[in-house]
Amino acid sequence: MATSEFRGNMPRSVAALDAWTRRRTEAALEPELPIIDPHHHLWDDERGRYLLEEFLAEANGHRIVSSIFMQFRAMYRAGVPAEMAPVGEIEFANGLAAICASGRHGDIRLCEGIVGHAVLLHGDAIAAPLEAMVAAGNGRLKGIRLNTAWDDGAAGHGRSFGPRHALADPNYRRGFAHLGRLGLSYDAWMFYTQLPELADLLRAFPDTTVVLDHCGGVLGIPPHVDRQAVFAVWRDHIRALAAYPNLNVKIGGLGMLYYGWDFHLQPDPPTSETLAAAWRPYVETCIEAFGPDRCMFESNFPVDKQSCGYGALWNAYKRITRSFSADDKRALYHDTASRVYRLNRTA
Repeated sequence: MATSEFRGNMPRSVAALDAWTRRRTEAALEPELPIIDPHHHLWDDERGRYLLEEFLAEANGHRIVSSIFMQFRAMYRAGVPAEMAPVGEIEFANGLAAICASGRHGDIRLCEGIVGHAVLLHGDAIAAPLEAMVAAGNGRLKGIRLNTAWDDGAAGHGRSFGPRHALADPNYRRGFAHLGRLGLSYDAWMFYTQLPELADLLRAFPDTTVVLDHCGGVLGIPPHVDRQAVFAVWRDHIRALAAYPNLNVKIGGLGMLYYGWDFHLQPDPPTSETLAAAWRPYVETCIEAFGPDRCMFESNFPVDKQSCGYGALWNAYKRITRSFSADDKRALYHDTASRVYRLNRTA
């Protein structure tokens, strides 16, 4: 458990994280295993610079062949109504995807899929912004995420939450209904205490593909400090959600400071062995509940860089899945992401 007060999920700058993670490097395990990283961010603003060059430098021998760009308030349009501003982020990511599609950076196809942001709570009024995002994506927009995480404890430090029960709001449901019409999936980001609310949404929209981000938002900061008790509640929710066939799970986000590890407090970043030991129960629970064909490993970089290096993160996953079959590994590292985000790739 962390031994200092929680001061937000991203207290260190990109530059500080880069200096820290460079203190430890590891050779890539199973370097030929093709990986689609289905969840990462890119930006260049007050948070620092993290663009193509910075991301590509992280790979460290791991075979990243493609990726999904995840919304994170990057390059919003200026001088337009607020609901249209996120279209700029789609244009930004699509431009980076075009750069990689040129082959100038090798075989990797970064941002081959894009997940944008839309305030579904606007109800039917969100239709026009969604259609503008689809057009801006040039075929690459695959889904939408609206951050609905809510907690009344330390997790609220430095940020503001939306409505507590957003998924049940009638306006949210009307906005959500447009995703299916446009052929878009939905990425759900919430904390573990909210997972029963997701079950109700899945029942209401059985034909819309939904991806649960970050293993379902485990918390390890006050008041959620009894790790065994939190794990038991989270595990029950995960097992219950597995009954909904339109739900898939991203295994990752475990390096976020919300989870309450102390890795970010150490002088050197953790080894992949250390990460694998800490993360194994969460990884194995998700895979046992959903199966490899509905799970995909994610990096959540550079957010998870607060806790570890990119190479160590993928090595940790590979240590946990060392005894898995070749088919299961293809699903977890590549095929599930390709299917869910409609990339039409084969490993």
